[in-house]
Amino acid sequence: MSKVTPATRALAAAGVVFTVHAYDYDPEAESIGLQAASALGEDPARVLKTLMALVDDKPVCVVVPSDREVSMKKLAAAIGGKSAQMMKPPEAERVTGFKVGGISPFGQRRSVRTVIEQSALTLDHVYVNGGQRGLQARLKPADVRDVLKAVVADVVA
Repeated sequence: MSKVTPATRALAAAGVVFTVHAYDYDPEAESIGLQAASALGEDPARVLKTLMALVDDKPVCVVVPSDREVSMKKLAAAIGGKSAQMMKPPEAERVTGFKVGGISPFGQRRSVRTVIEQSALTLDHVYVNGGQRGLQARLKPADVRDVLKAVVADVVA
């Protein structure tokens, strides 16, 4: 497994201090984020999942703890939209350039608006996908917010 991906290159280019952590990815897992947390021996609240949604038909990246679900109503409201829905996996892969299970908020093919769940910012460190299945990057949640110029909001159900 390569530990250099578009996501890790983007983090390095931004000057972010981070470490990469490989784990055994289980494609059959019911929840990729929870499986990653378990494999890393971390609290699921620290392992953030990256989801792709459409708010008023525009792509949006949403980063939330792996043990929580996104409220579409709250997500739309967070960026002044009327409605939100999850993006279909093939479209998410096309927009981001990453495979589902390896979608990172960093290094996506095209820049999209990003929203991060506010509770993540209370932690001293978090994990986000490193840009491929079985790879996580550990960093400060404020770095996620700052590098992505993310909107911070309560977006969990």
